[in-house]
Amino acid sequence: YEVEGEELTPQALAYLRARQADPLCSFGDFAAFSDPVDLATAQLLRREVSDGLIAPAVSEEALEVLRAKKGGAFIVLQADPDFQPPEVEIKEVFGVAFAQGRNSALITPETLAAKGVPTATTALPPEAVRDLVLAAITIKYTQSNSVGYALDGQMIGVGAGQQSRVDCTKLAGRKAEVWWLRQHPRVLGLPFAPGVRRVDRVNARVRYIEGDFTAPELTQWQSHFSTPPPPLSEAEKADWMARLRGVSLASDAFFPFRDSIDQAAKRGVNYVVQPGGSVADGAVTEACNDYGMVMALSGVRLFHH
Repeated sequence: YEVEGEELTPQALAYLRARQADPLCSFGDFAAFSDPVDLATAQLLRREVSDGLIAPAVSEEALEVLRAKKGGAFIVLQADPDFQPPEVEIKEVFGVAFAQGRNSALITPETLAAKGVPTATTALPPEAVRDLVLAAITIKYTQSNSVGYALDGQMIGVGAGQQSRVDCTKLAGRKAEVWWLRQHPRVLGLPFAPGVRRVDRVNARVRYIEGDFTAPELTQWQSHFSTPPPPLSEAEKADWMARLRGVSLASDAFFPFRDSIDQAAKRGVNYVVQPGGSVADGAVTEACNDYGMVMALSGVRLFHH
């Protein structure tokens, strides 16, 4: 990500990390902030394809920057810091109303292992606790089934709304793979032609990693470069992926089979948190032991429909 010579505030860094979890998805989006938006964050927002934000406040300097975005059409909404959501959520589908209590569970370090750590390895270092809490909070607000990967205090892959848990583990895992491979020296060193837009550079890097071009697409993709780069081989990808370690994974409900753990192991996962409660908990624990993972059972189901 290009932030040449700019000093990032904690808020700007948090926004940057959130967006970089999936730069293809965060296109024409809204950004939500829990604190007043500062100038450094507004400078990052200014250059992105983004439609608006919601925050409790925006500094005057930041507002001045954002007024010029999209020809003045960038939307700034002020959040009510005193808003209290309803205790019961109601949704209507074709005349049928569904009501359920709002999930008000707070995810804290103490939550992670409320139901124990059944794996042979039990130690959770502070950075893993941080990442597991972050991943669990994130998937609390995504459509179930949902799984999230986190590393170094940021989300690197989120898979949501899938019909099976292993599918969302694979989906989130593919996003984590792309996140990691975007840092490969060959990807960082792609010889873009002068004048190629930032958004096109982001898309071109991802497609370079994926590599499954049709013939017309390849011709169009190569036009972004001063010299068309050679492919990133499967062997190079595998070598780079083998260096990914220390990833944390959170699941919004229990794992019904060990297959999700097998998939997570391919993406550098060493730490897992899930509610537990499946008849297959023993098999899932054994799968974690096979890979030397630590798995904590929270007892907190985070389904969101």
